[in-house]
Amino acid sequence: MESIWIEYAWALLILIGLEGLLSADNALVIAVIAKHLPEEQKKRAINYGIIMAFAFRFAALFAISFIADVWQIQAIGAAYLLYLGLKHVIQARLGKKNKKIHIDVEKESAGKGFWPTVGKIALADLAFAIDSILAAVALALGLPESPLEDFGGMDGGQFIIVLLGGIAGLVLIKFAATWFVQLLKKRPALDTTAYAIVAWVGVKLAVITLAHEDIGVLDHHFPHSTAWTLIFYGVLVGIVLFGWFAPGNKSLQKDKS
Repeated sequence: MESIWIEYAWALLILIGLEGLLSADNALVIAVIAKHLPEEQKKRAINYGIIMAFAFRFAALFAISFIADVWQIQAIGAAYLLYLGLKHVIQARLGKKNKKIHIDVEKESAGKGFWPTVGKIALADLAFAIDSILAAVALALGLPESPLEDFGGMDGGQFIIVLLGGIAGLVLIKFAATWFVQLLKKRPALDTTAYAIVAWVGVKLAVITLAHEDIGVLDHHFPHSTAWTLIFYGVLVGIVLFGWFAPGNKSLQKDKS
């Protein structure tokens, strides 16, 4: 039983780390949307926007929890996460990462009032939240069943992991985004690393889908097997280490020195 909770704790740490990396882009977009407001209104707009997004995120979380065991939803989620992650990674590799989006958002927000800005902030965070919740569900569904009662279509322990991951995402956006933005400036390859992890989690969700009883392409127990667990976490650690020690980070540090 202890080994189960260790795996749950490890999955939660990974999810919090992923939320932290993804929250940097979320925080940048939110800051740009509120940039046109006076300083005293800017902080209030961000706070109100995050409060609204908190409600939206939990609504999406509870909805996803009830349909998480439907293989069609898992397949769509896997395809979306793979598309989201691979698109960003390929664009980064080709040097086509679109920085124009921040300029466009800023121009669109200019001249808007306080409450419309709050709404835009909440919707922007909701868009990011859907991605992170799908990734969290994919991670959670790969965990062994816990002794807790089921909630909707998910095991109770798995649902708690998704719930804590969602809370962590908002906390990190609010209090730790500045640190992550500075980290991404020092190690820009971590931005691409976050999306590579999203794509790899999409692979994990695809494996779970293919092992669903109604599909049967893979053995039903394979997603929970020791072999797949070692492969998944081994590749995951490899992606993180590659992003941390990527040559792009070193070249940037040399240019600054």
